[in-house]
Amino acid sequence: MSSKLIAPSLLAADFGNLQRDIEMVNQSDADWFHIDIMDGVFVPNISYGMPVLSAITKHTKKPVDVHLMIIDPDRYIKTFADLGSNILTVHYEACNHLHRTLQAIKAEGMKAGVALNPHTNINVLEDTINDIDLVLIMSVNPGFGGQSFIENTYNKIIQLKELINKKGASTLIEVDGGVSNSNAKKLTDAGADVLVAGSFVFKSAKPLETIKNLKEVANS
Repeated sequence: MSSKLIAPSLLAADFGNLQRDIEMVNQSDADWFHIDIMDGVFVPNISYGMPVLSAITKHTKKPVDVHLMIIDPDRYIKTFADLGSNILTVHYEACNHLHRTLQAIKAEGMKAGVALNPHTNINVLEDTINDIDLVLIMSVNPGFGGQSFIENTYNKIIQLKELINKKGASTLIEVDGGVSNSNAKKLTDAGADVLVAGSFVFKSAKPLETIKNLKEVANS
């Protein structure tokens, strides 16, 4: 049984003290940095773009997991590779030619992820699952932090795990949105491998302890 991973989401960090918060994650028990790039078109919000990501990756000492909530992500695959992304996740709903996009991400030396919005069924990945390194299941509607968790997420994880096993794939399952100590164990029991936590980590009084506890709960 491989260890379950924790990926704090920098969208919830204090942008005025970004380096401080990055150093905190570097020192913590977290495994990855999760970075959400939003364009204000695919989702109704704008986060940060290339210059900020470039500044972030100068300080990160752990893998950088970039989630593109943007239309036409193919335009920027090479750019995100050059900026130091280790994993690049695109939305199924934003890709006309998903297989080609996955190949392009891998050609740049990154792991390829696919994100699914809450309304998108797992079975759309039936034909590509063996080409996908990570599937990100959105457990809130993408675009804003601090939303409440969508309960149907557990069923989607179970269905996705069945698909991965059926196809003999080695795809990781990542969950993003409303993750906390109260649902972490249920998520990993259902089959999640990576838990993204934003507000739960960065809004806590002692984030280092929060990350440590979350990892313990996820792996219990």
